[in-house]
Amino acid sequence: MQLMRDLLRSSLAKSLSNLSPLDRLASAWPVAAGHGIAERTSVTDFDEGAVMVTVPDAVWQAQLRSTADQLQRELARISGVPLTDILFLLPAAATNASRAQNSSDKPRTKPPARARSRKTQ
Repeated sequence: MQLMRDLLRSSLAKSLSNLSPLDRLASAWPVAAGHGIAERTSVTDFDEGAVMVTVPDAVWQAQLRSTADQLQRELARISGVPLTDILFLLPAAATNASRAQNSSDKPRTKPPARARSRKTQ
């Protein structure tokens, strides 16, 4: 069974190669995280190696933080996108980060330091 999962993940990685990094991450998320997690969460942004995943509430945020390293490795492996961090953001924080990045003609910037650290959110 594990061999079949590895084969499917490898095929997915190859099929995603023509997409943007954000689209590759979003497409790989359900496979990396699993169906149950992917139903309640979504990849919403990618900036300078950090992928942002919106979670429904603080309980989900805390639970996913406990598996962040594993999820980050698996998501990077499946998507083929190098990752330096995975951030689990509540809907309001994700909206604010998105607005800040999309405002006027400013270049994209990292989320505020407090949003980048898994341990301080």
